[in-house]
Amino acid sequence: MSPDPQLKPLRPADADRYPRSGRAAGQEATLVRVGAAVFGGQRLVVAAGPCAVEPSGSLLATAAAVRDAGATLLRAGAYKPRTSPYDFQGLGREGLALLAEARDATGLPVVTEVLDPRDVEAVAAVADMLQIGSRSVQNVPLLREVGRSGKPVLLKRGMMTTVHEWLSAAEYVLSAGGRDLVLCERGIRTFEDATRNTLDLNTVVLLKQRTHLPVIVDPSHACGDANLVAALCRAAVAAGADGLLVEVHVDPLLALSDGDQSLDPAAFRAAMTACRAVAAAVGREI
Repeated sequence: MSPDPQLKPLRPADADRYPRSGRAAGQEATLVRVGAAVFGGQRLVVAAGPCAVEPSGSLLATAAAVRDAGATLLRAGAYKPRTSPYDFQGLGREGLALLAEARDATGLPVVTEVLDPRDVEAVAAVADMLQIGSRSVQNVPLLREVGRSGKPVLLKRGMMTTVHEWLSAAEYVLSAGGRDLVLCERGIRTFEDATRNTLDLNTVVLLKQRTHLPVIVDPSHACGDANLVAALCRAAVAAGADGLLVEVHVDPLLALSDGDQSLDPAAFRAAMTACRAVAAAVGREI
């Protein structure tokens, strides 16, 4: 896409800090291709699916449901970082195999999280896009390893990460050889405890000015409440986000991870319909 004349490039003082992620004057936005999906273009990218790949066999049903509703990527975690060591941690290599099956069955490219530099090669062998989660955003060895992988990278914001720290993490990936990187705002931890996190749409607008990289929003982790997700999806589209990352499960009550913030397929379809209207109002498509 051509540069928006309303967008402001990096301030001169920032140019040396973000030589690879910063937007220079007149620089066009970068397009990141993952299969048929293109982040940063006219059409918004929607990645949807369960928080975790589960042993129940629900992944295929969920993948088919989100594809039919208009999602263009399948998101699900084979490896899950959890606050408690006693919570479900994902299926690991078995989960990767199930993701490969779901991609073959639905045609959806897969984005999934990698936690350990030692697992990057195995995850990259299956995933079409590697996700760096909130807890890993300042894991420098991991950032460098995914940068060397040759795969597109989805870099989530840490729950207590400043914009400077987040863009510095992006620089680690890009300086290690990474070319295709997408930033994902997923809420930050503030004094407010009525929701899981606080969605920082200020930063979406700011980053669209200060960086050439695509910026998407994860409303599910931002609020932690399925009843709020659809409205936050609409707000993110209106704010200029290049896409959405939404948790969807065929039966959220039975989900082994983050069921409270997961939409069921009917709610996801309704959210997509509403987002299409908002996208059209701001000159975009879904």
